[in-house]
Amino acid sequence: MQFLAEGKALVARRGGETLRIEGWGRDSLRVRAWMYDESSRNDWALTEKPEETECRIRIGEEDHWVGDGTIDRVPCAEIENGRIRAVVNFAGVISFFRDGKLILREYYRSYGGTLSEGSRCLKIVNRDWKGIIGGSEYTLTVKFDANDGEKIYGMGQYQQPWLNLKGNVLELAQRNSQISVPFMVSSLGYGLLWNNPAVGHAAFANNYTEWLARSTKQMDYWITAADGPKEILRNYTDVTGHAPMFPENLMGLWQCKLRYRTQEEVLSVARQYQKEGIRIDQIVIDFFHWTVQGDWKFDKTYWPDPKAMVDELHSMGIRVIVSVWPSVDRKSENFAPMMERGLLIRTERGAAQTYDYQGDCVEIDPFNPETRQYIWEVCKKNYYDFGIDGFWLDNSEPDYGVYDFENYRYCAGPALTCSNMYPQMFSRAFFEPMTADKGEDTVNLLRCGWAGSQKYGNVIWSGDVPSTFQALREQLQAGLNMGLAGIPWWTTDIGGFMTDDVEDPKFRQLLIRWYQFAVYSAVLRMHGDRGPYNIPPLDTRDWGGGYLHTGQPNELWSYGEENYAIMRKYYDVRIAMHDYIRSLYREAHENGSPLIRTMFYEFPEDAKCWELQDQYMFGGKYLVAPVLECDCWEREVYLPAGSWKNVNNGETLEGGKTVTVKAPIEEIPVFERL
Repeated sequence: MQFLAEGKALVARRGGETLRIEGWGRDSLRVRAWMYDESSRNDWALTEKPEETECRIRIGEEDHWVGDGTIDRVPCAEIENGRIRAVVNFAGVISFFRDGKLILREYYRSYGGTLSEGSRCLKIVNRDWKGIIGGSEYTLTVKFDANDGEKIYGMGQYQQPWLNLKGNVLELAQRNSQISVPFMVSSLGYGLLWNNPAVGHAAFANNYTEWLARSTKQMDYWITAADGPKEILRNYTDVTGHAPMFPENLMGLWQCKLRYRTQEEVLSVARQYQKEGIRIDQIVIDFFHWTVQGDWKFDKTYWPDPKAMVDELHSMGIRVIVSVWPSVDRKSENFAPMMERGLLIRTERGAAQTYDYQGDCVEIDPFNPETRQYIWEVCKKNYYDFGIDGFWLDNSEPDYGVYDFENYRYCAGPALTCSNMYPQMFSRAFFEPMTADKGEDTVNLLRCGWAGSQKYGNVIWSGDVPSTFQALREQLQAGLNMGLAGIPWWTTDIGGFMTDDVEDPKFRQLLIRWYQFAVYSAVLRMHGDRGPYNIPPLDTRDWGGGYLHTGQPNELWSYGEENYAIMRKYYDVRIAMHDYIRSLYREAHENGSPLIRTMFYEFPEDAKCWELQDQYMFGGKYLVAPVLECDCWEREVYLPAGSWKNVNNGETLEGGKTVTVKAPIEEIPVFERL
């Protein structure tokens, strides 16, 4: 291994591999490697200029056991940036230290181990580059030693019951309701960003940790050291970007359903809310208000005067957001010009089709700047110029008909190398021109994101999840881990997306429990596909805004007087917290803190808080214990040390213990930190 210092970077070369480690912000290091001269030169999620720091580089020698009982002196090197230090031995194995204590080491089981370990005959190396036959990319596997007792969080959104990800294998790929944001937070006081949008996996096993990119030219990860998760998130968002300040007039209720089919339906709902004395901040117009996918315009048969509709909604103080999909049907007026100009995803084999829901479609290629300009110009003309305030960028993974990533190619390269960044590039097609037009008041709704998406005005929701208590429990884990992955603007479909019977008492109970949880989250948003599907279509055509089905009503008053009274009560709770919620959004903007937080985020010294996954903090003030089971009328709540007030009955309790509290249907257990 040859070591040298290049400016503020430590560089090492061995066997055709170049390794580069440099300071990258406060107490942080960026680690890159490539074979021969195949560096991608991309910064990916590390878009922000890092804080200037002083790094110390030392190149020297260390003892090495040769195997015949003798010890040689071999080269080694280290780089230190504040509280973090990386040591590279002669075999290129990197060990990371926080304040002098080992926190992470690459896994190496081959000839030429360290003095303490001796040689191994397994021939397992820490960074394994396997060339892809016929291509210039590699399949890259990077392994680290597992740390006993370590807990791991973040990584985005996965539909599973576990908050602590230790022991999990996570696909690094975007799917409907699965969001890969490859930033992990460790209980040992470090965070690590896998700064690579390639499709692959991360395995946090008990024998070793493994990161795999199926097709890439460069290893790139960023590691930071800090005392706790709050400082880790601050360091992370400093280098990947901060969320903008959220608009005050969107902190209340958003109204949506599958689907409002006409502008008169939208206006009648808005007028009824006004009569009820309930302000809705935003109303959402869902899919198939258009002619065909890819036309990106209202069907004039059912939306004859969109500007008049928007003007009336604005007069009520309601913003308007419309659904835009990345899919372009072959029947669309935009299909031929986009295909001709190379603005759509290419398939490597077979027919040119990537999506087959309600049409024969190919999806756009947002990695191409010309594509982003094209779709914005169409949507500006057909939506934005009518006064539409924002865009619901649905299917933004994108939702492939078949998730065969090796069969798709973007202008940036094979989908395997970069597909995880697709939703972020899709969002930029709208965020960048909208921000240039009206400043930082840009908020769009997406079903997916990647590392750094927080800086592009993205509210991300958890996808098309079922209407079950199991799904509700899983959304809590998903939202908490999304926050720890740096995505503070996160929400769900209240009640889940898919239910067959709105009259089912168990569903109505679920709806209330989900709504109460949503009141104490970043965005309070009514949405769902509500059965039974006994509402006839408006049109006999097999295209256009009138042919597709619609679900049952989904407004607050749609579920009976008893449920309406509870939802109205908690609507008032949400509105009363406006100033507090604004302060939480300011924290998210300034230091990356999520609005819904794991218990250990606020109480990192309390070991019990690292075990809890069925309660959370809404900011630093409110402890929220949602009801996550059907027919559950009381539950246990752990109160950390300090004084706590039960907001439902005013009782003050001392913490440091678990208490049992009542949870009738009209109450969610919430405690205020005194």
